[in-house]
Amino acid sequence: MSSTIKYRFEGSEMNNKLLMGHPSGLFILFFTEMWERFSYYGMRAILVLFLTSALIDGGWAWSREDALGLYGTYTMLVYFSPILGGFLADKFLGYRRAVAIGAFIMTLGHASMALDTPWSLYLGIGFLVAGNGLFKPNITSIINGVYKNAQDKKDGAFTIFYMGVNAGAFLGILLCGYIGETVGWHYGFGLAGVFMFLGMLQFWFAQGIFGRIGLSPSKTIEFDDAIENQGNKNEEKEIEVPHKIQRDRYIVVAILAFFTIFFWAAFEQAGGSMTIFANDYTNRLLEGNSANIFRVANTLLTVVPLLIITYVLWQLFLITFSKYALSNIFLGTSFVIIWAIVIWMLKNQFAEVKTEVPASWFSILNSFYIIAFAPLISKIWESKYNPPATVKFGIGLILLGFGFAVLAYGSTGIPQGAQTASVSIVWLILAYLLHTLGELSLSPVGLSYVSKLVPATKIGLMFGLWYIAVGLGNKAAGTMGGLIDKITAAYDLTTFFLIFTIVPIVAGLIVIALTPIMNKLMHGVR
Repeated sequence: MSSTIKYRFEGSEMNNKLLMGHPSGLFILFFTEMWERFSYYGMRAILVLFLTSALIDGGWAWSREDALGLYGTYTMLVYFSPILGGFLADKFLGYRRAVAIGAFIMTLGHASMALDTPWSLYLGIGFLVAGNGLFKPNITSIINGVYKNAQDKKDGAFTIFYMGVNAGAFLGILLCGYIGETVGWHYGFGLAGVFMFLGMLQFWFAQGIFGRIGLSPSKTIEFDDAIENQGNKNEEKEIEVPHKIQRDRYIVVAILAFFTIFFWAAFEQAGGSMTIFANDYTNRLLEGNSANIFRVANTLLTVVPLLIITYVLWQLFLITFSKYALSNIFLGTSFVIIWAIVIWMLKNQFAEVKTEVPASWFSILNSFYIIAFAPLISKIWESKYNPPATVKFGIGLILLGFGFAVLAYGSTGIPQGAQTASVSIVWLILAYLLHTLGELSLSPVGLSYVSKLVPATKIGLMFGLWYIAVGLGNKAAGTMGGLIDKITAAYDLTTFFLIFTIVPIVAGLIVIALTPIMNKLMHGVR
């Protein structure tokens, strides 16, 4: 519910009506990002499975190495394109228009992938890369504008925003994965586009809540002139940071970006080798009590987070419906569709005698854990127990390594060179828990510190550079994951996962050791 503000956020008067202690506009962005992540992770969940499935099952029968190679290239380009999108928004489009155009282009990408032809798949991937470049850096830049004068609330804001990211990922993986594996791969790809389109519309018709934030350079001048003519313009002066201090802060961003590469090179095995592990090496066929337990657990896992998100939606409606009714209608329509698909899916699962857990299902655990733990982590970051950025990064990398240690241990009974096995699903459940806690310690904090350490005029560009580091990690993930067959043939699957255990833990210990140096280079930024 809304509450009285203690200080003013940027944007319109309505943006200063609070929800969960933050401006209501944050939740417009929350839901916009949620549907974009629905589309991205829904497609990502089934891409490798589709490419490696047999022709008789509607797939393309690619080798694991080739499929993971395309996966790595796609996810790399997804994170490379924001550098251009950030530049275009900074100089010409403005953040808001860039977000809307990017969302529309991604809608076209998913529509293309719904067609069952090679050319449409590659065209769709191209659209998704281009649209993401306009969307991804600029929606976070709008958040930075909202919190320009509320820096102490920014870590918590990005963590809540990150919960929206993972709510979308959760629903996208769950529903696109289920429909892709049970109805048809291209129906799964197409479903992702429906919600991308609805997300674009709800953002477009509610963007006025941000006032002057995110307008194009020319529109910003017009807006300022209008205010000045009314005699209401407040003089704003940028605080000029000395060159040496700013240089040191850029060094901090570069060091954090370097360690980010190691994190994502391991973490993004979730869409590659961990999906293959779930598909080919995990016992997913459940019957009897095991099947019943899964059905009940899956129902709770699906319905409870969706109820929480729907509650947040309702609270936002109470604040914004009077002025942004059309946006709310599009957003409400998307949730009606979601609930209908969820009820249909759960009804089908309870009607089955035996339950085969979809291989893509395990990926929703990451999103579920984030929805569950993000509020707690957000409160910790706003408390006296808030550690320095480098300690957060180190903890994230170490937890990630521990997650792969669990998989390495769970794989000890799989023979050298085996292409299939039937290990317990418990190992993936535990691994995703540790990976998620690591992600919450590192990823949203990285975005927050970039926005604190760079000048406001360079924020779009610097978010783009940050995502290049993430993209390099994603490409490394595809390349290294593609070696799964070679490493398991020469050694075993445990050795494969131990590589992703040792490297992140060592990187985490190094970045923690750099804490005194990094604190000095930040020159007071915390």
